[in-house]
Amino acid sequence: MKIENNFSKGVFNMNIYKAIWKVIGGRPWTYILRDIWHKYEGLCIIALIAFGALLGHRFWPQLMWLFVTFTGGYIAGHLFWGKEYIPDQKGDE
Repeated sequence: MKIENNFSKGVFNMNIYKAIWKVIGGRPWTYILRDIWHKYEGLCIIALIAFGALLGHRFWPQLMWLFVTFTGGYIAGHLFWGKEYIPDQKGDE
């Protein structure tokens, strides 16, 4: 006789990220970030440069390069790769 643990089955099938973005923002944060980038591209570039300069003055150069490399890859992954850009794109329901 097989006994199923419904709690663990439900936890593994639940998409925690989707549950959070449905409450906060109403759609995936990747799409929200893409819309912000395309609407305010110049301001985002200035903010990224200013943030990088501020951190560059407060941390060691080695740590800064590690952070810039990671952040650049993270941002590029959300903005430029993946699904085709569709303005005001909604999440999969």
